[in-house]
Amino acid sequence: QVQLVESGGGSVQPGGSLRLSCASSGFIFSNYDMFWYRQAPGKEREWVARILSSGGTDHSLEDSMKGQFTIARDNAKSMVYLHINGLKPEDTAVYYCNTVIWTSGSKYEYWGQGTQVTVSA
Repeated sequence: QVQLVESGGGSVQPGGSLRLSCASSGFIFSNYDMFWYRQAPGKEREWVARILSSGGTDHSLEDSMKGQFTIARDNAKSMVYLHINGLKPEDTAVYYCNTVIWTSGSKYEYWGQGTQVTVSA
């Protein structure tokens, strides 16, 4: 079965950096686009970045996130990463890995359990 397992979160000071990881299994990783989302306390989940199966990337253009995030993938390891620079308290959130798989005409969306990022002085 499809599994996505995030790791790499933690508590950091403002201005710090983190690399989040998502280990994927149960599907042909290299064939699928991968996504990162985040959900801050009391807010809706929001899209952060995606990386296509081809390696092309898109990152959120929200002012609060512009220029901070870099998504990358390692198909040999079935891993997707999210590098976060210049962390701010408002980046405090649970960060989730996501993929969408179409099978027999049906869409299946998969989420990891999330990894907590806390930014405070």
